Amino acid sequence: MDTLTKYLDFEQLATTAVSYLPRLAVALIIMFTFWLFYRISRRPLRAALHHSGLHDKLVGMLVDGIFRYTVIAFGIVMALSQLGVNVGAAIAGLGVAGIAVGLAAQDSLANTIAGFTIFWDRPFSVGDFVTVAGEYGKVQDITLRSTRIRTPRNSYVVIPNKRIIDEVLENDSKHGELRVDVPIGIAYKEDTQAARKVLLKAVAHLENVLEDPAAEVVVEACADSSVNLLVRVWVNQASTRQSVNFEVIEASKRALDAAGIEIPFPHLQLFWDDVENRVVDKLSPLAGSGPAA
Repeated sequence: MDTLTKYLDFEQLATTAVSYLPRLAVALIIMFTFWLFYRISRRPLRAALHHSGLHDKLVGMLVDGIFRYTVIAFGIVMALSQLGVNVGAAIAGLGVAGIAVGLAAQDSLANTIAGFTIFWDRPFSVGDFVTVAGEYGKVQDITLRSTRIRTPRNSYVVIPNKRIIDEVLENDSKHGELRVDVPIGIAYKEDTQAARKVLLKAVAHLENVLEDPAAEVVVEACADSSVNLLVRVWVNQASTRQSVNFEVIEASKRALDAAGIEIPFPHLQLFWDDVENRVVDKLSPLAGSGPAA
């Protein structure tokens, strides 16, 4: 104890502590004031952001995340300045560190900015069925950095937000009823009107196909090997898009087979016009020289 007393001047320590008490009290009051300011202002701020049309999740991130920690940070800086800490030097050091972190995390920052863009534009919401970046599925969650999609094969896909805003996005759930287009090819010798009647009858009683708007069959193109028809049906929920597509294909195949309407496979026909006999004679041995089937 005597050794400790020798090296420590308790009277000086007590004097120093007493002199710091007012500063400490002021620092605590400042911290409490900033905390109280946050508690009072967060509800009006949240209501104002909701009124402006921002997404609920973005409002939560702005108020409970960015605004909250910004107010707390200012409170800490003001409190430290009352305790005699050189806040300017600390802020300068944090600025340099922030620049270094920003350069090292450019992709993360780009994804975060893209996340704000998604929340602002709202091209889709949680629960929507979307096609983006080569993936199709139901949106499970949206964060500032990425969007999570559950595909029909029950896999969980995480897509960076920057990639989402840089590519074309298709939202099947945005406008309610959805049209499903199913291509079906028939042979050139078949009657398109007869095929249309057969196909419309085949899809009329499928479970998830709507009666209104009514299904229709149109000629899409005259392709190399077939006349391409497009069976267009409507569904009420985007979640049934793929299942209805498969059902229409199967029902169309069965109906065309039953009606004797040919669904051709790709083939190529060659027509020889004005070919001299001497050319045909030279090619005949070559055609017969191959291995027997």
